[in-house]
Amino acid sequence: MKIIIVGGVAGGASAAARARRLSEEAEIVLVERGPDISFANCGLPYHLSGTIAERSKLLIVTPERMRERFKLDVRVRSDVEAIDRAAKSVRIRDLATGRTYDETYDKLILSPGASPIRPPITGLELPGIFTLRNLGDMDRIKAALDGGTRQAVVVGAGFIGLELVENFVARGVQTTLVELQDQVLPPLDKEMTTPILERLRAKGVEVLLSDSAESFAPAGADGLQVGLKSGRKLAAQLVVLGVGVRPENGLAVAAGLDVGPRGGIRVNQQMQTSDPDIYAVGDVVEIRDFVTDQPTQVPLAGPANRQGRLAADHIFGRSVRYRGTQGTAIVGLFGLAAGMTGQSEKALRRAGRAYAKAYVHPAHHAGYYPGAEGMTLKLLFDPTDGKLLGAQGVGGAGVDKRIDVLAVALQAGLTVYDLEEMELAYAPQFGSAKDPVNMLGFVAAGLLRGDHPQTDVEAVLADPTAALLVDVRTPTEFAAGRLPGAVNIPVDELRDRLAEIPRDRNVTVYCQVGQRGYLATRILLQNGYRVHNLAGGFKTWLLYAPAAKVEK
Repeated sequence: MKIIIVGGVAGGASAAARARRLSEEAEIVLVERGPDISFANCGLPYHLSGTIAERSKLLIVTPERMRERFKLDVRVRSDVEAIDRAAKSVRIRDLATGRTYDETYDKLILSPGASPIRPPITGLELPGIFTLRNLGDMDRIKAALDGGTRQAVVVGAGFIGLELVENFVARGVQTTLVELQDQVLPPLDKEMTTPILERLRAKGVEVLLSDSAESFAPAGADGLQVGLKSGRKLAAQLVVLGVGVRPENGLAVAAGLDVGPRGGIRVNQQMQTSDPDIYAVGDVVEIRDFVTDQPTQVPLAGPANRQGRLAADHIFGRSVRYRGTQGTAIVGLFGLAAGMTGQSEKALRRAGRAYAKAYVHPAHHAGYYPGAEGMTLKLLFDPTDGKLLGAQGVGGAGVDKRIDVLAVALQAGLTVYDLEEMELAYAPQFGSAKDPVNMLGFVAAGLLRGDHPQTDVEAVLADPTAALLVDVRTPTEFAAGRLPGAVNIPVDELRDRLAEIPRDRNVTVYCQVGQRGYLATRILLQNGYRVHNLAGGFKTWLLYAPAAKVEK
């Protein structure tokens, strides 16, 4: 058996190592265009600030180690230029000498990854404008920073863009973030990104939303002028584009392999392309979304690693199946974390998929133990059977733990009723007896059981007069800020003041995070009122600012 693997990093290197563990006899050739076959691309931004001080720490495994430990034929600085499917061979160019030669294969694994998108912008090739994909890109950006960069512009507020911003600020660089969408972190629902936006601005980052770069021009001896669609001109010595990636599918297209409308190589559940002797893994592939079962492209390291391992398993006759990708991801930013798994609300809406949602705003561990940090969790689930569809979280410590638990629950096909019953580790410094995951289950399951009819912020914003708004918090909380037009009847006084609430009107109650609103809903329901609780309470209302105005 002779296997040729095109590309290293997550998918290709994992496939190579797994193939060797399964067969000592196989001939395994790993061809990589660059000098490094396996590096921590997710860690690149953190070397720019010195958080990861030693560059060598980013090298997961060297070509020499792969040759020694796994008996692989590793060929770096070599480019596969063509595939001859009929001859089952590839044309390889040695980039150091220019020599080209053919190499036959029994099985071929494509793992070329995805390349950063470079939009057709005037002046894009000027010095000082970068993308970040590999160690060489990182070195060039770091050299620019070390050379005295005072002002930087990051175009694109996705995961990589935010990580770059944090590390530029840590270097003392004045940083502007430009994003075409009307929110940062576009994969998340907009309201869940409000704390991230606020933290960016609190750290001195100028965030320009609903805007884009349209031109770059020289400015002075070492500077650039960034022209925006809005007409603004930004001064910078360094610009980094983080506007997304596209699959490096040139080999596949030239070889006549099937690709999807967005360019991803189509594969089956065993990672085989339309040619059963050719596999594809990682950022270059189009796979199935775990929740919707629709084609998608998700450039993440975790799925790429699993796909590479799975392809090697299938080559050696093992019965395997890739379940699909659910897009579990997280980013850290100035002490906050924002993570997600599964579908977002806006994605479900675009797909026409029915859903319900729940919010909770718990602390990451018991409130009586010092150091508790708050978070907001959002759960999306099927309104008929309660099956999980997606989850998002933003806040301080503990967000990662909850997103991981919810990611496992989603992949296991669990429901909101299962979340109620989850038994999770508890001690006051780690969590609460009712973990935030349990709390999501309580809220969502209660909604499906009809225990507390719910409305959401969007419904109130769409028709503010559709229901009487009753704020059941304390007078002090009410005075500090409230929904426009709301009346204040604290929940502890509600039973004695029912006469103040008209019985011929719809009623929406709310508190700070939803818990007192739930109790008020139960009281009013059992007294014959048409009542709904505002999902997530006043704290969720604030996430929708500035559209969700506050009276004082």
